[in-house]
Amino acid sequence: MNVLIVDDEPQARERLSRMLGELEGYTVLEPSATNGEEALALIDSLKPEVVLLDIRMPGMDGLQVAARLCEREAPPAVVFCTGDDEFTVQAFKDSTLGHLLKPVQADALRDALRKAERPNRVQLAALTRPGAESGNGPRSHISARTRKGIELIPIDQVIYFIADHKYVTLRHEGGEVLLDEPLKALEDEFGERFVRIHRNALVARDRIERLQRTPLGHFQLFLKGLNGDALIVSRRHVAGVRKMMQQL
Repeated sequence: MNVLIVDDEPQARERLSRMLGELEGYTVLEPSATNGEEALALIDSLKPEVVLLDIRMPGMDGLQVAARLCEREAPPAVVFCTGDDEFTVQAFKDSTLGHLLKPVQADALRDALRKAERPNRVQLAALTRPGAESGNGPRSHISARTRKGIELIPIDQVIYFIADHKYVTLRHEGGEVLLDEPLKALEDEFGERFVRIHRNALVARDRIERLQRTPLGHFQLFLKGLNGDALIVSRRHVAGVRKMMQQL
């Protein structure tokens, strides 16, 4: 069985390659992938039967890669590799998706490979269900239904949420998606990472660049990743935003 290793850490790739070499019936495909984009390209060219997929990688992470694989007619089986993150570990325990806890042990690797299955959209969406439902704290990703199917957006790539009637627009590093979730629920779940600047807007604290008053007396908030565009801060939220910025 041909196996592709996807991990941004050289030592992790070497460890997995060495352990796979000791298992009968498995062949490590070369080269390994160091990020999500490389993984998708190598899956196309090498046609692995199983992918050992790291979750936390810069750029496109493991869950996003799996979501893209779900769009294909015959995706490879996937075994996720995760660090010692209590929320992520519990989420995988509650799902049927194969996973390994780093540092990976030989017996666990053997068992996971035997049970490896193709990922599906329902399973991936379940991994990102709201913390209020799962009891495991805030999600690491937001799931959104688009023309592509289910897209998974890492929460650390989200720039802002803006409510507009029934839907919420999520702006992230790669574009925008619509969510069918109340803004208040998002604030309750991610309040430590986002701040309300308007009755209909939440922005990521770590994206805040500067607060500026316009000649007409309005307040604009400039955010990293918006290419100079700014969002309006309502007067009732200006003091809170200023206080929060002093603590950054």
